[in-house]
This record gives sequence, structure tokens and C-alpha cells, in this order.
Amino acid sequence: MSAGVARGRLSEERKAWRRSHPHGFVAKPETAPDGSVNLMVWHCIIPGRAGVSPHFPNLVDSTDWEGGNYPLTLYFTEDYPSKAPKCMFPKDFFHLNVYGSGMGWRPSITVRQLLVGIQDLLDQPNPASPADHEEYQLFVKDPAEYQRRVRQQAKKYPPLV
Repeated sequence: MSAGVARGRLSEERKAWRRSHPHGFVAKPETAPDGSVNLMVWHCIIPGRAGVSPHFPNLVDSTDWEGGNYPLTLYFTEDYPSKAPKCMFPKDFFHLNVYGSGMGWRPSITVRQLLVGIQDLLDQPNPASPADHEEYQLFVKDPAEYQRRVRQQAKKYPPLV
């Protein structure tokens, strides 16, 4: 796939995002010191979802992720949208499905679909596909400690002002 296709698609996605995007989410292509825009790297914020956590029903009117705004960087290749972007949370991000090397997603989905899907995964982890053994063990054997660590992480990434 040619570079023009990837950059053209990302340019269109940027326009669509600027017109309409989910409340609380941020997705901006990287800007160089000279003011040029790099469509191949996007800096994003995913807000923690409010509501009842399906894994911890005793936690009413909030989720463990609520109150946090989680930074994520998307790295696109010239093969996008045939090849999904690499999605990188900060080093030592705590979640049982987050790989340190970046997680891959289905190709051909939009930035909007990707970010909303990651928000879903934060609150509804998939224990059948763990990326981290320690976090998986906590999730399965000590859910209260898993919850505590997630809430602690939410405080590390406070709401944007």
C-alpha cells in the first residue's frame, strides 16, 4: 500500500475527529517544533469510564478507571489501514491486557473505534488473553488488590482541566 493512502486516510480521520469525537477523548497528531504535523504519530487521552464495573458489581456508580485520563500514543505505518497501529501506554501502565511492546488491533478500524474499544478493554479486561502474568494473577486471585492498583493508577492520570 502506498504512503499516500495511509496519510490520506489519517488526514480524513483527523478531519472527522475534529468535527465530532466522543466526550472527554483527545486524539491529536504529533506537532514538530517547526509546526509541521506528523500524521503517523497521534497523542491521545482516553477517559476512564463512569458507571458500574461488570467485574466488581459491589462498586456502584463508578468504575475503577473513572477519574483518570489515560495517555496513549498511536504509531501508524505506511501500511495503514491494512496494518493496525501500535498502541503504547506509558511504561509500567497497569492492566492485564496491555503489552509493554504496544498492543495491536484489527486493521481497517478508525481512530475513534480504536480509542472507544480501548476504553472498553480498560474497564472490561479479558482474562482469557492476559498480557501480563502478575496483573492476571491479581485480577483472578486478589480482585480487591487489582481494584486498588487500578484506582491508584487513576490518580496518577488526573482529569484534564
